[in-house]
Amino acid sequence: MIEKKLASELGLRIEQVLTAIKLLDDGNTIPFIARYRKEVTGGMDEEQLRQLANQLTYQRNLAERKETVLRTIEEQGKLTPELSALVQAADTLQVVEDLYLPYKPKRQTRAIIARQRGLEPLAKLILEQPLKLKPLEQIALPFLSDQVPTAKDAWAGAKDIVAEEISDNADIRAQIRAIFQKEGCMRVLVA
Repeated sequence: MIEKKLASELGLRIEQVLTAIKLLDDGNTIPFIARYRKEVTGGMDEEQLRQLANQLTYQRNLAERKETVLRTIEEQGKLTPELSALVQAADTLQVVEDLYLPYKPKRQTRAIIARQRGLEPLAKLILEQPLKLKPLEQIALPFLSDQVPTAKDAWAGAKDIVAEEISDNADIRAQIRAIFQKEGCMRVLVA
């Protein structure tokens, strides 16, 4: 329930939140509510009302996006109970989008073309890192065809698949985002 979450996050009573939401949904402005409806909202000031309005909009958008994502994945026949639980538990739009990314309809990417050319098993070899060391040309030999004439082409296609799989992984995206937030540095130079 959005109202309980907002009350908890903003340190307000549930009655205050419910009343303020009703007033906002009825089209009342924040200054009007803060000045002329203080008795109804339990004395909420403009800043509290603004925070509530912003969070309410965000939470409603989040709930709507979750529904859309779940419906879209369900239509593809790829929705599992685990994925559904992850989407439902997501508390930010970014997490929902990261979870949706592997199921999002994509334009024709180099990785999709490489998969169509049969290079996915070679990409799996890259990810598994088998201990047998052979020359790269020899490993790529079974994947050569009219569409993939050289070992260099095979490895390039396999790398495209690996890059897409890594970038579509929600856990990896979250880890990288956390590293950048913690250790990221921006440098600006005058041209």
